[in-house]
Amino acid sequence: MLNIIKNLFGPGTDFKALQQQGAVILDVRTAGEFNSGHINGAINIPVDRISSSINDIKKKGKPVITCCASGMRSGSATSVLKQAGIEVYNGGSWVSLNNKLN
Repeated sequence: MLNIIKNLFGPGTDFKALQQQGAVILDVRTAGEFNSGHINGAINIPVDRISSSINDIKKKGKPVITCCASGMRSGSATSVLKQAGIEVYNGGSWVSLNNKLN
């Protein structure tokens, strides 16, 4: 049954491999939320500043993994970044993503 579900939704993203290949972890929570805990090495750009930060993100020339508290804001940020032509993956909540990276 689990394999049927996996086939319906496609293969999962290997976030650890992406990170090892140089992907940027982009935490889109507020500065206060970020300061209360985050993934080591993550960059904090709140979701309401993503559009104005696209050029800076593109300059990095690397894939991006977004994260937030629950996955909602990172999903929004992922959509904006995809529309700008950036290779981006929604990592969901930062706690869950951190567990996948370790």
